[in-house]
Amino acid sequence: MATAVANGHATPSADVAKQRRQIHHHADVVIVGAGILGCALAVTLGRQGRSVLLLENSLKEPDRIVGELLQPGGVQALEQLGLADCLEEIDAIPVEGYYITYHGQPVEIPYSEASPTTPPPRGRSFHHGRFVMKLRGAALACPNVTVVETKATELVTCSHTKQVLGVECVTKDGQADCYFGHLTVVADGYASKFRKQHHARTPEVRSRFWGLELIDAVMPKPYYGHVLLSNDAPILIYQIGTHETRILIDIPENLPSASVKNGGVKAHMRNVVLPSLPESVRPSFEAALEKGPLRSMPNSYLPSARNQTPGLVILGDALNMRHPLTGGGMTVAFNDVVVLRDLLSPEKVHSFSDTEKVIRQLSSFHWQRKNGSSVINILAMALYSLFAADDEHLRALQRGCFRYFQLGMTSGPVGLLAGMTKKPAVLFGHFFSVAFLSLWLLIAESPLYKLPLVLWQCVMVFWTACVVIFPYMLIEAFC
Repeated sequence: MATAVANGHATPSADVAKQRRQIHHHADVVIVGAGILGCALAVTLGRQGRSVLLLENSLKEPDRIVGELLQPGGVQALEQLGLADCLEEIDAIPVEGYYITYHGQPVEIPYSEASPTTPPPRGRSFHHGRFVMKLRGAALACPNVTVVETKATELVTCSHTKQVLGVECVTKDGQADCYFGHLTVVADGYASKFRKQHHARTPEVRSRFWGLELIDAVMPKPYYGHVLLSNDAPILIYQIGTHETRILIDIPENLPSASVKNGGVKAHMRNVVLPSLPESVRPSFEAALEKGPLRSMPNSYLPSARNQTPGLVILGDALNMRHPLTGGGMTVAFNDVVVLRDLLSPEKVHSFSDTEKVIRQLSSFHWQRKNGSSVINILAMALYSLFAADDEHLRALQRGCFRYFQLGMTSGPVGLLAGMTKKPAVLFGHFFSVAFLSLWLLIAESPLYKLPLVLWQCVMVFWTACVVIFPYMLIEAFC
């Protein structure tokens, strides 16, 4: 394919491709979903000279209560894509680490120690919609990308070869339409309408995050994400603007204190959550609770699956989800775009019409992406099991985890959390260090006459640790 962009300006070949997109609705690639991943991929492929159609049901600024914290690893990936400027002019807040409290006891976990020569890695937190609009602006400014507001309804599939050829759509005025491409990318989010037909697994929902926006909350540790741990499910608090702070309250399925009989979610927040918050946060939380509204998002786990349908690739939350406790979703998405950028570059795949070559590259993508996604997925699910501990064995591991941090063992775990360390073996080592510390605490704090019982408890705690982490490690390693 001829180069379609020169010095940031469209060339004649780019003009021809633009006419094909606008008149014939045909491009090298059709992307369904102008969210975090869809926009980043559209710009990335467009800058490589590909002709891109980016379809979105609504181009209004989205309003969500998740996708508001980008870890340092995600910032790094965004810089590699040349899209770091999308974090500017949206009132984004620097994030320098985590502030974790366990039954009121705090521990600070900075992303890295201060260095006079090397700036520490930083995450960024922001209003999700503002960030998406900046990414959409980058897509609109790319000469090889055409953004269309339309609702994708069905995939267009060849009845003979079963290859996906594009998508059927419905315009705002109800008119049927179609858009065609050599490659169709489905990036329509956690509630994907196209996943079921082409993904081997279905999402598992373990809980929901209920969110409020606090105004002028006084944080115990500014520029840090706050995680509050107790006998109840975890609570996250992080600033998303100069005056706005997000609080996310995890509520597991069928939680008695949040049942309708006991007054519902709002009563749970007032009776259980409010007393557990830092005193400086309580006034803004009470005001937000009175003002409302309460909004929620499901916390889902979805292992990735290989993209094996000719002409189709599923990405983003449509492909792979993990509990948002660690804020790793956008980091996974941007890392995926970095991997795809290299595997689908014009030097490796001259044209997306070479379906067999594309499928081979997507097979490589499935395994290469795990370098950036496996640690984040495993860590998110394992940490949630510990932080939302609902039995004595998990609570023992939760206590051991916090004590591990108190002992200063933070640089390794925070590298995993930040999306900077991408080695599952490092995660494995720290997780079982926490497990063995948990066993030692049980033994050290029990009288000698209880030793037989404590040893049995140690066996059960260690077994629980294995049950927590090994299923996710096996899925990531072999599926």
